[in-house]
Amino acid sequence: MQKNFLLIIAFLWQISFSQQHLKLPALVSDNMVIQQSTQINIWGWADKNNKVEIKPSWNNIAISTSSDKEGKWKTTLQTPKAGGPYSIKISNNNETITLENVMVGEVWLASGQSNMEMPVKGYASEPINGNNELILHSKNPKIRMITIKRNSSPQAVDDFVGSWKEASPNNTGDFSAVAYVFAQKLNRVLDIPIGIIHSSWGGTPVEAWTQKEAIDEVVTVEEKQTFSYNSNKNKRDQDAPSQLFNGMIHPLLNYKIKGVIWYQGESNRNHPKVYQKTFPLMIKNWRQLWNNDEMPFYYVQIAPYGRYDDKVNSALLRETQLKTLDLLDDVGMAVTLDIGEYSSIHPAEKIKVGERLSYWALANNYNIKGIQFSGPVYKSYEIDGDKILLSFDYAPIGLSSYEQPLNDFQIAGTDKVFYSAKATLLRNGKVEVSSEKVSKPKAVRYGWKHYLKGSLFNTYGLPASSFRTDHWED
Repeated sequence: MQKNFLLIIAFLWQISFSQQHLKLPALVSDNMVIQQSTQINIWGWADKNNKVEIKPSWNNIAISTSSDKEGKWKTTLQTPKAGGPYSIKISNNNETITLENVMVGEVWLASGQSNMEMPVKGYASEPINGNNELILHSKNPKIRMITIKRNSSPQAVDDFVGSWKEASPNNTGDFSAVAYVFAQKLNRVLDIPIGIIHSSWGGTPVEAWTQKEAIDEVVTVEEKQTFSYNSNKNKRDQDAPSQLFNGMIHPLLNYKIKGVIWYQGESNRNHPKVYQKTFPLMIKNWRQLWNNDEMPFYYVQIAPYGRYDDKVNSALLRETQLKTLDLLDDVGMAVTLDIGEYSSIHPAEKIKVGERLSYWALANNYNIKGIQFSGPVYKSYEIDGDKILLSFDYAPIGLSSYEQPLNDFQIAGTDKVFYSAKATLLRNGKVEVSSEKVSKPKAVRYGWKHYLKGSLFNTYGLPASSFRTDHWED
């Protein structure tokens, strides 16, 4: 009798263990923001071959789907224009989950390494300017934030640890500063709900955030040897190709997003030529996986930093980031040449960074007229005797140095030796560059070193990137 009883208990335990009750991913939860006026995915897990019904409160129309033999299910919902809060009821034969306080608006992903990860409250002994006021005035139920817990995984995973939170003084300090400022600016200008997904890990290279299949398709064996995981003595799992994509991007792919903001590059500084391939590769890879070839992707150019061992690799890395503007459509770059810090790789002016990223989105994706979104971008040069005249795009009413000297210009002749140069703003919007040491100039460089304080701006207060007119090998 006792033996039969134990067998029954074991059988019931086996059935219970094998069943997968109704479950939703962390992204699909209370307080979330979903993308407006589009088809979004709703997905999760249930018992195998089980009917699942989804009923949103904005139209009270139920949609049915079924889980497969592995218990996975997915369907789509048509979302309304921005608004809320709404609820979404999800049920199967045995259970019902009701998602509450759901907003409809614009959803963006923020990713990268430590400068994106840096929270509003700052790091130890590394502050963020204006953070106390930012936190104090952060209460806003129309801004929702979620942080993806760090996860380095050799295999692609389907979920993560994290939860959506409303912006408030109690939790804003722990969220990415750049991501929060970006979301805050969009919310203030558009007056609609903004959802911001934050997925970053400090000190990580771009290849860790890229799908393995994409890397293997275009990156050579020799180029792979330059990857951080292969070239460094201390092997870290988070540096390995695809590890962070697997653990921190793959779980997000079903979620409809408007676009991406990105702040990374320092960890690829030693191999800028390879980065010129791998960075655009990652962008194209993400766009393909989100099934949106025009998905906006706005990134931050790495800031000057005074304690790099070399003197030029950071300039070369900034150049690769600048060149990406010409390689891909629907990308934009926030320049930080004016806000780097000699002793800290984490500049305190994170509010400016988030704002500069927002200008790209507001102008190009939300049709806000009358603003400038890019700093001056070098366009062309002409030789005028012993001078070189530089012309720029994105300076509609000219350039400015804010009454300060134009520093960090260099000029060279045919000998390819660069000398410090005098640079003057002309009334026609050009920059005149010359040196007494160069009578027949051939090339100009600006900001071509690891650390400087940028001095060239347009009249909207946006700085120019470092650049060079030559293509000489270093």
